[in-house]
Amino acid sequence: MKTIKRMLEHQIWANRELLSAIQRCDGQAQEALNLFRHYVIAEQAWIMRLNGESSTHLRLWTDDADLASLEEAVASNEQRYGDYMERLTEESLDDMITYVNQSGVAFQTSIRDILTHVALHGQYHRGQINRVLRESSVQPEAVDFILFSRLS
Repeated sequence: MKTIKRMLEHQIWANRELLSAIQRCDGQAQEALNLFRHYVIAEQAWIMRLNGESSTHLRLWTDDADLASLEEAVASNEQRYGDYMERLTEESLDDMITYVNQSGVAFQTSIRDILTHVALHGQYHRGQINRVLRESSVQPEAVDFILFSRLS
């Protein structure tokens, strides 16, 4: 439980750091913004599923992400994951969640595996975003877990 909580704390910190880097782009890295939107909306989908809500209305990929809506989504996700983690117990980590994905396919997955996926999915896309930032002559943001652990 402690490890998963720590991974999600890192996710929240890294989202803030990367959002700050994207804000500095002044709209010059739409690909970075689109990637950031994808994983922020994916985070939203997963927390909705964990809370028993449908996420089928969410579009995971678009080419027209905008900064203002992402700022709101990041803040909302941070609040929703924080609230969820406060209620979560060690005993419930292996509970199975039944949900329907964006294609309408039903799945059952443990809470532990969902939360691990959320953290790893974000890390994957943050690496992609940093590549795009570098290619756009914007300083990439250091968001590795070890840096987070040194700072906290």
